[in-house]
Amino acid sequence: MLDIGNEIVKRFDELAGQRGTWEDHWTEIAERVLPRYADSFNAASAEETPGQKRTEKMIDSTAGLALERFAAAMESMLTPRTQKWHRLVPSDPVLGRDREVKLWFEDATNILFKHRYASKANYASQQHEVYMGLGAFGTGIMFVDHHDNGGLRYAAIDLRELLFDMNHQGIVDTTYRKFKLTARQMQQRVEVGRWDKIPEAVSNSMEKQPDKKFEIIHCIRPRSEIQKGRTDSKSKKWASYYVCTTGNEVLSEGGYDTFPYQVSRYVTGPGEKYGRSPAMFVLPSIKVLNEQKKTMLKQGHRVVDPVLLSHDDGVLDTFSLLPGSMNPGGVSAEGRALVQTLPTGNLAAGQELMDMERQIINDSFLVSLFQILVETPAMTATEVLERAREKGALLSPTMGRQQSESLGPMIEREVDVLLTQGMLPPMPDALIEAKGEFEISYDSPLSRSQRAEEASGWLRTLEAAIAYANTTQDLGVLDQFNSDVIYKQLAEINAVPASWMRGEEEIAQIRESRAQQQQQQQMIEAAPAAAGVMKALN
Repeated sequence: MLDIGNEIVKRFDELAGQRGTWEDHWTEIAERVLPRYADSFNAASAEETPGQKRTEKMIDSTAGLALERFAAAMESMLTPRTQKWHRLVPSDPVLGRDREVKLWFEDATNILFKHRYASKANYASQQHEVYMGLGAFGTGIMFVDHHDNGGLRYAAIDLRELLFDMNHQGIVDTTYRKFKLTARQMQQRVEVGRWDKIPEAVSNSMEKQPDKKFEIIHCIRPRSEIQKGRTDSKSKKWASYYVCTTGNEVLSEGGYDTFPYQVSRYVTGPGEKYGRSPAMFVLPSIKVLNEQKKTMLKQGHRVVDPVLLSHDDGVLDTFSLLPGSMNPGGVSAEGRALVQTLPTGNLAAGQELMDMERQIINDSFLVSLFQILVETPAMTATEVLERAREKGALLSPTMGRQQSESLGPMIEREVDVLLTQGMLPPMPDALIEAKGEFEISYDSPLSRSQRAEEASGWLRTLEAAIAYANTTQDLGVLDQFNSDVIYKQLAEINAVPASWMRGEEEIAQIRESRAQQQQQQQMIEAAPAAAGVMKALN
């Protein structure tokens, strides 16, 4: 196992040496946008003092506030904690018509949301950190694992800790995470069965130095040879190794069926592995704004406490600015002031230049776009719908990438963990035959705004057909529409739960019963007329 440990440490060092330029870029951004990460990417400051000031280069707070709004808006548009922002649906459309299967997926979705937003899972706060990383550095990382007491556990991973590599399809399939644990924490991992052992050097520190920290590398990579039929980690698709850099000793070997790290990028440049962020796009404007702020502070000081000019007539001595002081000789016999302020420039012009830079920064972080609905509360319903469509169209590229790189793999990982723990209900036989394959249908506010046009198009067409039928008294145009299909599609677009909808067999029974009632009513209504005919014949 020592060979594996040496190999993992060597590969980590190789990947770390390849991203020095990125870390310089990230440091510049952290110092001016996300100060709590300042010095994090500087090896010389790896042991920064907790609580120390890190805002010296953040003169203006516009970019930092814009980043906070960006992260909050991403959450509200993609993963709002007060809504069920996705559903699990069968991959096979035929199974999608099976009521039992639909109800199973509805139950599974509800259970998933229950465990995801449980207090011990810590999902909401960690997802916010991922969005903050996206906005600042262009790369956000989430780690999803089981909680020691059952359920799910989430952790947003610091970008400085994680190195990753991609396969031939550009998908992240290998990660190396270096972090530090105290000797006591390492012993606890052994006690709960997370690790097999701890090195002797760590054991020797337990009594005298339990808070001494040791470096750990967690490596996850595709398993070169999957041994089917086994029940241990050798049968898992992904191999997992924990290595202590003190002696490069492997602490444990495990595996995963689904990749536990979700690495998402905001956008990527050609040939680049790490993402580029809104902060990167406007870093020049952020620097300019900071310098403008410094100048404006100096200028404001001069305006509030101005430089004074006076005539040297040999009479006026030191001029006192203390409250209530008397300065003889400050005015002429005619009352004309002999002391004047020095013109120091136009504050309004400087403020205008700063406002221009602030607008550029806010536009990059999409703040202006997210505030459209907030700033115009008097809009009509039509205007609101149009704004929603516009917002959905502008955000589609960004949000689509988050769904494919982050949210989709995260949900697959969550389902795998819950299934392994036996926390999902037994699958229907039809779903078992289909190997439990599913897809994710996103019902976030953004997704709904994108589908609003589709729904409104159907409704406009139907309204036009009804108006034509009423005008011409020609009901044949309505024969073009399959009402059952239309309303099922509208229900899906509006994320109506399957439990709210009747099954096809139940609908058929209701319609049959209604037809029988109508037939009986017709017979009752026709009975007097038939009796009259019979009486006339007799």
